[in-house]
Amino acid sequence: MIPGYAIVREVGRGGMGVVYEAVEEALGRTVALKVVAPERVREEGFRERFVAESRMAASLDHPNVLPVFGAGETEDGMLWLSMRLVTGADLRSLAPLPAARAATIVAQVGAALDAAHERRLVHRDVKPANVLVTASDHAYLTDFGLVKALDHGSDLTRTGEVVGTLDYIAPERIRGAGDGPAADLYSLGCLLYVALTGRPVFDVEGTEPKLWAHLSEPPPAVPGFEAVLARALAKEPAERFESGAALGAAAIAAATSSDVTAVPAPVLDADSPQRIEARLRAARTDDQPGKPQRIAALAAQLAHARRRQGGKSTT
Repeated sequence: MIPGYAIVREVGRGGMGVVYEAVEEALGRTVALKVVAPERVREEGFRERFVAESRMAASLDHPNVLPVFGAGETEDGMLWLSMRLVTGADLRSLAPLPAARAATIVAQVGAALDAAHERRLVHRDVKPANVLVTASDHAYLTDFGLVKALDHGSDLTRTGEVVGTLDYIAPERIRGAGDGPAADLYSLGCLLYVALTGRPVFDVEGTEPKLWAHLSEPPPAVPGFEAVLARALAKEPAERFESGAALGAAAIAAATSSDVTAVPAPVLDADSPQRIEARLRAARTDDQPGKPQRIAALAAQLAHARRRQGGKSTT
């Protein structure tokens, strides 16, 4: 179907198209191959946006951003994008998570957003379905299909379009009053809430009630995370965390605080302090990408597991 790639199997589909596991024949490399839905390709100006957005996404080199290997168009007009194939699950299927695990995954997504923002790019669709998590809890931010460059004249989105997903959309985007990094950080706060509880911040039916809640309602309380979520989900952009790193650090601190009295999901036997310590020792000795984030995640998870079991380790 796509010259140079051998399709192995379908791994998912959505509004933008279908994703396949495929082999890049020239290199023998297994990749995720996204083929854009024909109805999207027929939209006016879509090809221009697709090329520009693919280049923006490929320009990001960060351990928590899903790498883009290539993009193109077939002779019959089919658009495709080649990316790293990640074995794992998206955050949507994993939530709710223990507090420490949720916080460290969100911190990794925050680091990915900071890398994008440093290059004057905003993601505009931060949501659990766009966060892939490996078995070792390494998180990748994916799908920069709504990415926007902040430089003047570079917005290739359709005129008048409200972008993003309603459960994660910042108030200023609803008002049409801003579309900068602070809006991504609001979405990251919504992501933290879902990771902790398994539910959207404003779990109401209907578009208008949901938009109104983002504009005017305070977020529901999550024990131990009240201050973090209040700041992350502030209605005014200037009152939010200044970066994804700051939000992630605050979430990890909240998760490891003795004030956290309620955790949405129990620590499983596989997450006993002894097993986490073993994974932490292994992480400190390897040289795989994302080592600092993995160590931070495991350290926070270990502290949480010790507190839950009421014991201490000699390691």
